[in-house]
Amino acid sequence: MDATARLRHHSTDGPAVLAEVGVQASSRKARRWAGLLLAVLGLLAAGNALAQRTEGDRAVAQGTYDAEVAVRNQNDAERGRALATALAQVLVNVTGDRSALSRGGVREELAKASDYVDSYDYRQDESTGAYGAPSYQTKLIVHFKPDAVNALVDMLGLPSWPSPRPKPVLWLAIDDGSGPRLVGLGQANAARSVLDQAKARGYALGLPAGNAAEQAAVGAIWRGDATAIAALSRRYSPPIQLIGKLQRTPGQWKADWTLVDGGKVIGTWQTSGTDARRTMAGGADGAADALYRRYARAGSGGAAGTFRVQIAGLRDADDYLRVAGYLGGMSMVRRIVPVTATPDRLELDLDLSTGMANFSRYVGRGDVLVAVPSDATDGGNADGTTRFRLAGS
Repeated sequence: MDATARLRHHSTDGPAVLAEVGVQASSRKARRWAGLLLAVLGLLAAGNALAQRTEGDRAVAQGTYDAEVAVRNQNDAERGRALATALAQVLVNVTGDRSALSRGGVREELAKASDYVDSYDYRQDESTGAYGAPSYQTKLIVHFKPDAVNALVDMLGLPSWPSPRPKPVLWLAIDDGSGPRLVGLGQANAARSVLDQAKARGYALGLPAGNAAEQAAVGAIWRGDATAIAALSRRYSPPIQLIGKLQRTPGQWKADWTLVDGGKVIGTWQTSGTDARRTMAGGADGAADALYRRYARAGSGGAAGTFRVQIAGLRDADDYLRVAGYLGGMSMVRRIVPVTATPDRLELDLDLSTGMANFSRYVGRGDVLVAVPSDATDGGNADGTTRFRLAGS
């Protein structure tokens, strides 16, 4: 068991720590070390975001709302950076959209990633370098609160790829120079990078059993006969196939991919590179993008556009600067056009990357603006203006 796992386990079982490290009550030096260890363990146990594990457990990211990020150390600053990266991964998983991170409001929420954390833990991975020397990499494994992340996606009007998600069958043939061969269940490690990348994108890939009839289908994969593969795949559910042809070419690897859903080709793409594993992983990314386009639901909160807003309760120049700085720092506000200004009121046209409903919900979580109830019977203001007032005014 690695050192960090030992600390996690022993944070709930202090006496076991003393037994494991061999503390002898008769040793003054040992007693000092025991006191130090117990103090450290007390600090670890005090953090309610730290995951508790039992002997033999290994921290891993397992679900759509989990992520793991490589870190240089375990200090607060490094963890804060890694939590933002982890939340970014989870938002891509939940939405299925790799461009979700560029949408308005996301940047600000990544800076507050700790607000969405349910628990976190560390894991140390050991590997061997090219010359046999061991190397170590520390990973931060984070589990986010599903309800909080879902509420964030809804508030920002991001698209969502609903669950349960389909599990396509991966029909992958590899030719490393000795002829193409099918990757079946028995050779799952050969396709590990594409299987893991699918999980990282929030879905899973299955493999065919690899029986004799399926092994004979390598020719159909190699000539791009998607119809033959779809017919062979009828025994599996759902009727979605990711067909890949990976081959070594001079100086690099190249893969051709086809995604078939219900007998219809919904995507074709190519990946290439000097690393076979990365070239394979591109198949999972392309499939995720195609499935997202087919199955994702549009976000709520209305379409982007330009909206008239009125902000009341401004008392002096400092209040005007406070509002201007707040709106100017919001990534969902693309442009601000002043319309009118009076000693206590400001009217603006805001060009937003989302609808006004999402904007109102977002500012409602802060401490700068407060929404003013509408005065029209249809739920909006008669002149189409959305009204706010400066908080505290």
